Amino acid sequence: MSKNFTHKIFVYGLYFVGLCAIALIVTYNAFYGSAVKSETSVFIEKQASYDEVCDSVQAIIGDSGLKSAAFKFYASHINLDKRYKAGHYSFPKGVSVIRIARILALGEQDPVRLVIGGARTIPQLAGKISRQIAADSAELVSTLYNKKIRASHGYVRDSIMAMFIPNTYEVYWTTTPEQLLQRMHREYDSFWQGDRDAKRKGLKMSRYEVMTLASIVYEETKATDEMARVAGVYINRLRKGIPLQADPTVKYALQDFELKRVLRKHLKFKSPHNTYVNRGLPPSPICIPSIAAIDAVLNYEKHSYLYFCARPEFDGRHNFARTLSEHNANARAYSAALDKLRIK
Repeated sequence: MSKNFTHKIFVYGLYFVGLCAIALIVTYNAFYGSAVKSETSVFIEKQASYDEVCDSVQAIIGDSGLKSAAFKFYASHINLDKRYKAGHYSFPKGVSVIRIARILALGEQDPVRLVIGGARTIPQLAGKISRQIAADSAELVSTLYNKKIRASHGYVRDSIMAMFIPNTYEVYWTTTPEQLLQRMHREYDSFWQGDRDAKRKGLKMSRYEVMTLASIVYEETKATDEMARVAGVYINRLRKGIPLQADPTVKYALQDFELKRVLRKHLKFKSPHNTYVNRGLPPSPICIPSIAAIDAVLNYEKHSYLYFCARPEFDGRHNFARTLSEHNANARAYSAALDKLRIK
């Protein structure tokens, strides 16, 4: 064998080894290298097909055909088409296709932020929640109205909305309505532990009654520093047996939350929620009150006011009065301001 031939064999051998090394590096990079350029997340619907799952992954990976092929190969190897789970998944920058496939197969989803609050009715609450998690609005409404489920949380004839404490919670996107209620029940019990329960016992009110009164306070004023004074007015009226005569309860009874002016004809509307025709608290909260409103009831301002009326300046605040004549003067000033603006 000539030296020239031996040299050629050696060179070809080096080429072959080099090509193998490159192939190994490329293959390793395809499977284990960075497949995501920046942190991103996807939502896999419960009814999503495997092709749709692959399309979602393709959108994350981008135009890299090699990494896409590597994902499909590995996904097939672990039978991802039979194992993938619905959920919200976050993929950090630099994650590999193998890790992506494993996350989907194991259902290692990340929680989403669920904001509770700003709802006046169960359908409205269900609608707000359904825009933040996978549960359908109709499914949520059905669960919230379900007598057995309601009773399991201590709400036999009462509105389960009183169990929702407004806050931002971390939950899984695939949380079911039943699981959500269980979580809200735990949060509710935690919220009431300690000072709050002690204070509401001092008021001789149940948690439900505090939530109901707080809902009226919240609808009356958004000025946090005024809430305790408004709560004090209502507690004074309750203790004296005077009807609350709260305009927000009339709007709730009418289910007309855009009503700008409550007239005499509205005050006569027959409804258990109308506190002009019924004494005491309405049978359920008229909204989910803010934590500030709940605490305002528990720490109500002690005073002798029995009336209050919105100020004619329309600044969202109120004038308070101890006597009916005082109140009537405030009411006339406010009414005149409405007339001036032709608000009917």
